[in-house]
Amino acid sequence: MAFEKAATVGKYKTHETDTGSPRVQIAVLTDRIRFLDGHFKAHPKDHHGRRGLLKMIGKRKRLLNYLKRSDVEGYRQVIGDLGLRH
Repeated sequence: MAFEKAATVGKYKTHETDTGSPRVQIAVLTDRIRFLDGHFKAHPKDHHGRRGLLKMIGKRKRLLNYLKRSDVEGYRQVIGDLGLRH
């Protein structure tokens, strides 16, 4: 499984040059978190990498909270598309 950032950005961008909107950032972080999940199953003692993963999870949580406050419909769409918050 490879991490494809360009495909994720292309799917969630709101306009042609959008690479930094909250929707795009949340989608990219989610893909990266899922990609790293396999790494930590193969390397359970990689504690330094795990710290980076936890920082990514925290950043995604803050972005989701911001999106929920500013654009509820966009929040619901991103949550549904990515399969978060069951």
